[in-house]
Amino acid sequence: MLDTRELGRRPGSQRRVSFTAEAPAELGIEVLGVPEGSPVGLDLRLEAVMEGVLVTGSAQAGLEGECARCLEPVDDTVEVDFQELFLYDDGQPPVDDQDDVSRLEGDLLDLEPVLRDAVVLALPFQPLCRDDCPGLCVECGARLADDPGHRHDEPVDPRWTALQGLVSNRDDKSGSAPGPEKE
Repeated sequence: MLDTRELGRRPGSQRRVSFTAEAPAELGIEVLGVPEGSPVGLDLRLEAVMEGVLVTGSAQAGLEGECARCLEPVDDTVEVDFQELFLYDDGQPPVDDQDDVSRLEGDLLDLEPVLRDAVVLALPFQPLCRDDCPGLCVECGARLADDPGHRHDEPVDPRWTALQGLVSNRDDKSGSAPGPEKE
């Protein structure tokens, strides 16, 4: 929660604030996010307007996760810009059209939902350890970046598997059964 009491309700008054806060839980997506409790740097400009307080700012945080292709750890940073209008809470119930607007709670504003939206929208849908990550082998799960020449024998066409059984049976019989003798 951030205190806006210093602004009063004087439109045009503003204040700049820079601080570091701890990251809330689950700030990110399944495979990439800001670790809970890690530092998030915030640079904000709070400006009083007729309807409430306009917050414009940026946030910087470290990211941890795993590559969507090879599951290796990914460490990165994210920097997001955001802007949100927090309406004064004048004791009026929310209007149906404005249910999703941000409101001040007395003189305090909760920046977490705005930060969460900005960070999640800025994250890549499928984070990669590097742009050209080859991923994992679909047959055995080996990491292809560690073994670029990784190969498997060509799979046998399933339509030929019955015939392959006949060939192996014939080889077994031909080695043990005597054939016709030529003189």
